[in-house]
Amino acid sequence: MDQIRTGELIRAMRLRKKLTQAVLAERLGVSDKAVSKWERGCGAPDVSTLPLLASELGIDMENLIQNTI
Repeated sequence: MDQIRTGELIRAMRLRKKLTQAVLAERLGVSDKAVSKWERGCGAPDVSTLPLLASELGIDMENLIQNTI
């Protein structure tokens, strides 16, 4: 998983859904700082978070992992 590309995808999909980092973080049970790190490519979501993240962003896990929409 390319952290930079994954972060770009998370940000694009979050903005498409008109969610703030804080709202997405609350829905995922993580901090808004964690979402910020993911979007900047400074970290990646925990594997256990991926199914819920994909669901919240409206994409399937395979697309999330492969950085495709």
